[in-house]
Amino acid sequence: MIAAATAAPSRRLRWPFAIAPMRVLAPVLVFVLVLSAWSVASHQLIAEDSRFLLPPPESVLAKGLFDSATRTEILTALGSTVQIALLGLALALALGVGFAVVMSQARWAEFSLYPYAVILQTIPVLAVVPLFGFWFGYEFGSRIIVCVMVSLFPVITNTLFGLKSVREAEHDLFTLHGAGRWQRLRKLQLPAALPAMISGFKISGGMAVIGSIVADFFFRQGRPGIGRMIDVYRQRLATEELLTALLLSSLVGLILFWFFDFLAGRVDRAHGTTRARP
Repeated sequence: MIAAATAAPSRRLRWPFAIAPMRVLAPVLVFVLVLSAWSVASHQLIAEDSRFLLPPPESVLAKGLFDSATRTEILTALGSTVQIALLGLALALALGVGFAVVMSQARWAEFSLYPYAVILQTIPVLAVVPLFGFWFGYEFGSRIIVCVMVSLFPVITNTLFGLKSVREAEHDLFTLHGAGRWQRLRKLQLPAALPAMISGFKISGGMAVIGSIVADFFFRQGRPGIGRMIDVYRQRLATEELLTALLLSSLVGLILFWFFDFLAGRVDRAHGTTRARP
């Protein structure tokens, strides 16, 4: 009783430090080094009259984040970009998993559909964006289509890989118990494919943000997003605001990556403690 009582508090005291210090200190150190190199390059290597090409970090913070008008403008545009990216990502996840499931259940479906998924990945996005504008208009729907297009392939290929990676012995066990196709998919293949699926989700999250920015850069109707604001700042030579918009957009992609990475850790721990049963 005493041992159990003393063990529980020690676990409670240790949980905030579950992340290895190196995983936090290493990126922070790199961040400090990059900021230092950026500041030195701006102040020492660039003439003052040309400093607009690479303004120092403190100038970016002052004009991009601490100025209330600029901050409101950028965050409003970022909200539009995030909305389109999340909707496009959700559609890409649903379509990608659906296509992968269909292809995993029939070889003829894989042979018929997978080559077109590869072709979709190799099409230059900038070349087809004007076509989407001609066909579907220049507003919300076209932006969603671009997001789905650029983020669909990682979901398909990773989910299909995960569904096909189940060991033959586990398939034999389900066959021995008379499991049907749906039961095999639901209780064996999908749980086994989750780690690979989430790896694809992590890639697609960043791609959806990129697709939303590219679409907004070309489709100039409707609410302005970060892509349009980047073009406006480029025309004004407002480098501080442009860098702020770029950094905040990168932060959105990083947050999506961290979210799916957190899910991947939970799935890995669940896979370490559970086994598929027919």
